[in-house]
Amino acid sequence: MARASLFNSPLLLGFEHFEDIVDQITKKSADGYPPYNIEQIPDGRLRITLAVAGFSEGDLSIEVRNNQLEVSGGHAGDQDASRVFLHRGIAARQFRRAFVLADGIEVDSAELTNGLLNIDLVRPEPKARVRKVAIKAAGGRQSSRISVDPRADHSTDKSDD
Repeated sequence: MARASLFNSPLLLGFEHFEDIVDQITKKSADGYPPYNIEQIPDGRLRITLAVAGFSEGDLSIEVRNNQLEVSGGHAGDQDASRVFLHRGIAARQFRRAFVLADGIEVDSAELTNGLLNIDLVRPEPKARVRKVAIKAAGGRQSSRISVDPRADHSTDKSDD
């Protein structure tokens, strides 16, 4: 059976990579460890908080690879063998948690406090991009009539010219 695509509309040109991202997210493990929160903090920033009790800074790793934030944790060596647990309810297993980041979002900082790993993300303000496109007449001549939105900011980056 063919899978229906979310991005098969002819009005969504060049969005094929979003379908890959959706596939990547849905294939991720449904494992809920470690639990996490995502919140919006002042100045339009984002914060991801992971509950990583029992892990030290040296046990944790944060990497950004191809717009994907990966947080992993694992204890360097075996736990103290002399400890005998009658009940072990605090998880100490290895983990890998991944978050797909939108273009432009960058990791600003990370801090481990009281068993919570806070990762702050910066989401820059989107800039309006306006570019004039010349209209050619059928004979190859350029028309002098170019329609430009007068409300747009024309002082933006013109790197696409």
